[in-house]
Amino acid sequence: MAGTQDILLEITPQVLLKAYACGIFPMAESADDPGLFWVEPEMRGIIPLEDFHIPSSLRKTMRRNPFDVRIDTAFHWVIEACGEHTPGRKTTWINERIKRLYGELHLLGNAHSVECWQGGELVGGLYGVRLGAAFFGESMFSRVPDASKVALVHLVHRMKAGGFKLLDTQFTTEHLKRFGAIDIPREDYSQLLEEAVQMDADFFPYEGGGTSDSILQSFSQMS
Repeated sequence: MAGTQDILLEITPQVLLKAYACGIFPMAESADDPGLFWVEPEMRGIIPLEDFHIPSSLRKTMRRNPFDVRIDTAFHWVIEACGEHTPGRKTTWINERIKRLYGELHLLGNAHSVECWQGGELVGGLYGVRLGAAFFGESMFSRVPDASKVALVHLVHRMKAGGFKLLDTQFTTEHLKRFGAIDIPREDYSQLLEEAVQMDADFFPYEGGGTSDSILQSFSQMS
Protein backbone atom coordinates (compact mmCIF):
# COMPACT_ATOMS: atom_id res chain seq x y z
CA MET A 1 0.00 0.00 0.00
CA ALA A 2 1.41 3.34 -1.02
CA GLY A 3 0.92 6.28 1.33
CA THR A 4 2.18 9.85 1.55
CA GLN A 5 1.94 11.87 4.75
CA ASP A 6 -0.08 15.07 4.61
CA ILE A 7 1.04 17.58 7.24
CA LEU A 8 0.61 21.12 5.94
CA LEU A 9 -1.67 20.87 2.92
CA GLU A 10 -5.24 21.94 3.60
CA ILE A 11 -7.39 19.39 1.82
CA THR A 12 -10.60 20.86 0.43
CA PRO A 13 -13.58 18.94 -0.98
CA GLN A 14 -12.41 19.93 -4.47
CA VAL A 15 -8.92 18.56 -3.82
CA LEU A 16 -10.50 15.39 -2.45
CA LEU A 17 -12.58 14.84 -5.59
CA LYS A 18 -9.53 15.36 -7.80
CA ALA A 19 -7.68 12.78 -5.73
CA TYR A 20 -10.49 10.24 -6.14
CA ALA A 21 -10.46 10.86 -9.90
CA CYS A 22 -6.76 9.92 -9.85
CA GLY A 23 -7.30 6.76 -7.79
CA ILE A 24 -6.10 8.20 -4.47
CA PHE A 25 -7.98 8.48 -1.19
CA PRO A 26 -7.13 9.76 2.33
CA MET A 27 -6.90 7.87 5.60
CA ALA A 28 -5.78 8.64 9.13
CA GLU A 29 -3.58 6.54 11.38
CA SER A 30 -6.28 6.63 14.06
CA ALA A 31 -9.31 8.60 15.18
CA ASP A 32 -7.07 10.55 17.57
CA ASP A 33 -4.48 11.50 14.92
CA PRO A 34 -5.42 14.83 13.25
CA GLY A 35 -3.25 14.14 10.21
CA LEU A 36 -4.14 12.36 6.98
CA PHE A 37 -2.13 10.43 4.43
CA TRP A 38 -2.88 9.61 0.81
CA VAL A 39 -3.34 5.97 -0.18
CA GLU A 40 -3.02 4.35 -3.62
CA PRO A 41 -3.07 0.55 -3.24
CA GLU A 42 -1.12 -1.67 -5.61
CA MET A 43 -4.16 -3.97 -5.69
CA ARG A 44 -7.57 -2.31 -5.62
CA GLY A 45 -10.79 -3.81 -4.31
CA ILE A 46 -13.89 -3.53 -6.46
CA ILE A 47 -17.24 -5.28 -6.74
CA PRO A 48 -18.09 -5.87 -10.42
CA LEU A 49 -21.74 -4.85 -10.55
CA GLU A 50 -22.62 -7.57 -13.06
CA ASP A 51 -21.20 -10.23 -10.72
CA PHE A 52 -22.76 -9.00 -7.49
CA HIS A 53 -23.95 -11.94 -5.39
CA ILE A 54 -26.53 -11.97 -2.59
CA PRO A 55 -25.94 -14.90 -0.19
CA SER A 56 -29.00 -17.08 0.32
CA SER A 57 -29.11 -16.37 4.06
CA LEU A 58 -29.27 -12.64 3.34
CA ARG A 59 -32.07 -13.17 0.83
CA LYS A 60 -34.09 -14.81 3.59
CA THR A 61 -33.42 -11.85 5.87
CA MET A 62 -34.47 -9.36 3.20
CA ARG A 63 -37.74 -11.20 2.53
CA ARG A 64 -38.70 -10.44 6.12
CA ASN A 65 -38.28 -6.69 5.37
CA PRO A 66 -36.70 -6.00 8.77
CA PHE A 67 -35.45 -2.50 7.90
CA ASP A 68 -36.71 0.80 6.62
CA VAL A 69 -33.99 1.75 4.12
CA ARG A 70 -33.42 5.45 3.58
CA ILE A 71 -31.00 7.54 1.55
CA ASP A 72 -29.16 10.62 2.82
CA THR A 73 -31.44 11.29 5.79
CA ALA A 74 -28.70 10.89 8.43
CA PHE A 75 -25.34 11.15 6.67
CA HIS A 76 -23.54 12.63 9.68
CA TRP A 77 -24.95 9.98 11.99
CA VAL A 78 -23.75 7.25 9.63
CA ILE A 79 -20.19 8.52 9.48
CA GLU A 80 -20.17 8.95 13.26
CA ALA A 81 -21.35 5.36 13.70
CA CYS A 82 -18.73 4.09 11.24
CA GLY A 83 -16.08 5.75 13.40
CA GLU A 84 -17.26 4.33 16.71
CA HIS A 85 -15.22 1.84 18.71
CA THR A 86 -17.03 -1.48 18.99
CA PRO A 87 -16.15 -4.87 20.54
CA GLY A 88 -15.10 -6.08 17.09
CA ARG A 89 -13.35 -2.85 16.09
CA LYS A 90 -10.95 -1.44 18.66
CA THR A 91 -9.41 1.15 16.32
CA THR A 92 -10.75 3.33 13.52
CA TRP A 93 -9.20 5.60 10.89
CA ILE A 94 -12.15 8.01 10.81
CA ASN A 95 -10.94 11.15 12.58
CA GLU A 96 -12.60 14.54 12.96
CA ARG A 97 -10.95 15.84 9.80
CA ILE A 98 -12.38 12.96 7.79
CA LYS A 99 -15.84 13.61 9.24
CA ARG A 100 -15.65 17.30 8.33
CA LEU A 101 -14.37 16.73 4.79
CA TYR A 102 -16.93 14.10 3.89
CA GLY A 103 -19.68 16.14 5.49
CA GLU A 104 -18.73 18.96 3.11
CA LEU A 105 -18.77 16.53 0.18
CA HIS A 106 -22.25 15.45 1.25
CA LEU A 107 -23.46 19.05 1.21
CA LEU A 108 -22.05 19.36 -2.33
CA GLY A 109 -23.97 16.24 -3.42
CA ASN A 110 -20.87 14.09 -3.88
CA ALA A 111 -21.21 11.86 -0.81
CA HIS A 112 -24.19 9.71 0.13
CA SER A 113 -25.39 7.42 2.86
CA VAL A 114 -27.56 4.32 2.66
CA GLU A 115 -29.24 3.78 6.02
CA CYS A 116 -31.12 0.94 7.69
CA TRP A 117 -33.62 2.00 10.33
CA GLN A 118 -35.53 -0.24 12.73
CA GLY A 119 -38.07 0.93 15.26
CA GLY A 120 -37.15 4.53 14.56
CA GLU A 121 -33.46 3.95 15.27
CA LEU A 122 -30.49 3.95 12.90
CA VAL A 123 -29.12 0.40 13.13
CA GLY A 124 -26.78 0.13 10.16
CA GLY A 125 -25.62 1.64 6.94
CA LEU A 126 -22.76 2.81 4.77
CA TYR A 127 -21.43 5.94 3.15
CA GLY A 128 -19.27 6.76 0.16
CA VAL A 129 -18.32 9.22 -2.55
CA ARG A 130 -19.95 9.59 -5.97
CA LEU A 131 -18.03 10.91 -8.96
CA GLY A 132 -19.42 10.47 -12.47
CA ALA A 133 -20.46 6.82 -12.82
CA ALA A 134 -18.17 5.66 -9.99
CA PHE A 135 -19.05 5.14 -6.34
CA PHE A 136 -16.28 4.81 -3.77
CA GLY A 137 -17.45 2.90 -0.71
CA GLU A 138 -15.81 4.28 2.42
CA SER A 139 -17.16 2.46 5.47
CA MET A 140 -20.16 0.60 6.86
CA PHE A 141 -21.52 -0.34 10.27
CA SER A 142 -24.11 -2.62 11.87
CA ARG A 143 -25.74 -2.46 15.26
CA VAL A 144 -28.00 -5.42 14.48
CA PRO A 145 -27.27 -8.46 12.30
CA ASP A 146 -27.29 -7.96 8.52
CA ALA A 147 -28.02 -4.21 8.59
CA SER A 148 -24.88 -3.16 6.68
CA LYS A 149 -25.33 -6.08 4.27
CA VAL A 150 -28.85 -4.97 3.41
CA ALA A 151 -27.55 -1.43 2.89
CA LEU A 152 -24.96 -2.77 0.45
CA VAL A 153 -27.61 -4.65 -1.55
CA HIS A 154 -29.69 -1.48 -1.78
CA LEU A 155 -26.62 0.49 -2.88
CA VAL A 156 -25.82 -1.93 -5.69
CA HIS A 157 -29.44 -2.02 -6.85
CA ARG A 158 -29.46 1.80 -6.96
CA MET A 159 -26.17 1.85 -8.87
CA LYS A 160 -27.42 -0.62 -11.43
CA ALA A 161 -30.64 1.30 -11.94
CA GLY A 162 -28.76 4.59 -12.21
CA GLY A 163 -26.21 3.49 -14.79
CA PHE A 164 -23.11 3.32 -12.60
CA LYS A 165 -20.06 1.45 -13.89
CA LEU A 166 -17.65 1.14 -10.95
CA LEU A 167 -18.09 0.21 -7.28
CA ASP A 168 -14.77 0.76 -5.53
CA THR A 169 -14.31 -0.91 -2.13
CA GLN A 170 -10.66 0.23 -1.80
CA PHE A 171 -9.66 -3.10 -0.27
CA THR A 172 -11.26 -6.54 -0.17
CA THR A 173 -12.28 -8.43 2.96
CA GLU A 174 -13.69 -11.90 3.43
CA HIS A 175 -17.00 -10.21 4.17
CA LEU A 176 -17.01 -8.32 0.84
CA LYS A 177 -15.79 -11.34 -1.12
CA ARG A 178 -19.08 -13.07 -0.27
CA PHE A 179 -20.75 -10.42 -2.44
CA GLY A 180 -18.31 -10.77 -5.34
CA ALA A 181 -15.51 -8.38 -4.39
CA ILE A 182 -12.19 -8.94 -6.18
CA ASP A 183 -8.73 -7.38 -6.25
CA ILE A 184 -7.41 -5.94 -9.50
CA PRO A 185 -4.00 -4.38 -10.29
CA ARG A 186 -3.65 -0.62 -10.03
CA GLU A 187 -3.21 -0.29 -13.80
CA ASP A 188 -6.48 -2.11 -14.56
CA TYR A 189 -8.28 -0.09 -11.92
CA SER A 190 -6.98 3.18 -13.37
CA GLN A 191 -8.47 2.32 -16.75
CA LEU A 192 -11.86 1.46 -15.25
CA LEU A 193 -11.77 4.62 -13.15
CA GLU A 194 -10.86 6.91 -16.04
CA GLU A 195 -13.80 5.63 -18.06
CA ALA A 196 -16.28 5.75 -15.16
CA VAL A 197 -15.60 9.29 -13.94
CA GLN A 198 -16.16 10.66 -17.45
CA MET A 199 -19.64 9.12 -17.64
CA ASP A 200 -22.92 10.29 -16.13
CA ALA A 201 -24.97 8.29 -13.64
CA ASP A 202 -28.01 8.96 -11.47
CA PHE A 203 -27.87 8.15 -7.76
CA PHE A 204 -31.61 8.83 -7.48
CA PRO A 205 -33.14 6.75 -10.29
CA TYR A 206 -36.29 6.13 -8.25
CA GLU A 207 -38.05 7.47 -5.16
CA GLY A 208 -37.30 6.05 -1.73
CA GLY A 209 -35.11 3.06 -1.04
CA GLY A 210 -37.05 0.43 -2.98
CA THR A 211 -38.69 -2.53 -1.30
CA SER A 212 -36.71 -5.66 -0.47
CA ASP A 213 -39.04 -7.82 -2.56
CA SER A 214 -38.68 -5.65 -5.67
CA ILE A 215 -34.91 -5.49 -5.25
CA LEU A 216 -34.54 -9.25 -4.86
CA GLN A 217 -36.78 -9.77 -7.89
CA SER A 218 -34.66 -7.38 -9.97
CA PHE A 219 -31.45 -9.24 -9.08
CA SER A 220 -33.10 -12.55 -10.00
CA GLN A 221 -34.00 -11.11 -13.38
CA MET A 222 -30.47 -9.80 -13.89
CA SER A 223 -28.78 -13.08 -13.00
